[in-house]
Amino acid sequence: MTPDHRRWLSSFLDAMAAERGAAKNTLESYARDLTDFAEWLERRGSSLEAADQDMVEAYLIHCDAQGLATSTRARRLSSIKQLFRFAFEEDWRDTNPALQIKGPGRARRLPKTLSIEEVDALLEAARTAPRDPLRAICLMELLYATGMRVSELVSLPVSAVRGDPRMLLVTGKGNKERMVPLSNPARDALADWVAFRDANEELKQKKGQPASKFLFPSRGKLGHLTRHAMYQQIKEMALRAGVDPSRVTPHTLRHAFATHLLSGGADLRTIQVLLGHADISTTEIYTHVLDERLRELVLTQHPLARKPK
Repeated sequence: MTPDHRRWLSSFLDAMAAERGAAKNTLESYARDLTDFAEWLERRGSSLEAADQDMVEAYLIHCDAQGLATSTRARRLSSIKQLFRFAFEEDWRDTNPALQIKGPGRARRLPKTLSIEEVDALLEAARTAPRDPLRAICLMELLYATGMRVSELVSLPVSAVRGDPRMLLVTGKGNKERMVPLSNPARDALADWVAFRDANEELKQKKGQPASKFLFPSRGKLGHLTRHAMYQQIKEMALRAGVDPSRVTPHTLRHAFATHLLSGGADLRTIQVLLGHADISTTEIYTHVLDERLRELVLTQHPLARKPK
């Protein structure tokens, strides 16, 4: 990539991090998308400074020809639009060539979720985990009780759970904080794990090893349990629980948390706050649960529906 392109991308990413508090994963996604676009322009003898609307549209056609998913193409166009808007604001360009381009749109897919019975089976599988059962139970109870993202859970500092809290302070995307409530089973599992964890940390300190600041410490580079390790652990639990492992991820438990709350009568605004969604439109995908409840009410409770055939 040319020095000018590196400067553009570096400045843009720095601005996204500083001004908008973009999360690490978001910045990495911007970097991948825009690097691909910049290198595509270079192969055609063009540049970010010289690209026009036709070039941007040609790139999107190229992405389509590669067989990229609609959601991926929509995300790449969004990244390109934001980069050119930034360049326009910085007076690097006189125009934004992507301003009038409409994206392919994103399909409104229903989130994959789990039934209450399946979640119960997973929780029971955690209790019989062959290794670190206290940690397994705590991880599962917290995921289902709070709807936290897996990255939020594994990086949780132990200081956040001291004193038998009824609520947890969670740092989410863009370093935004929110409070999530703890169920009684989650509090019990948390207390058992913290006692076990603290005893292990005390033994480590006696051996001259530094204490960990994380609730789920690990000897890895990050210092805490990784998302990949959590993912693998949940797959193992699914196998023991007799639930199809392809349907079980940390994120499906997050969906189960929201879906079960909504079907139980919670409102969308409450679920938006608990999930840490910046925009309620993101939460509205769960309204399929309300649609099913309303349809069931009409079919079972309406006077005409109860008339004998």
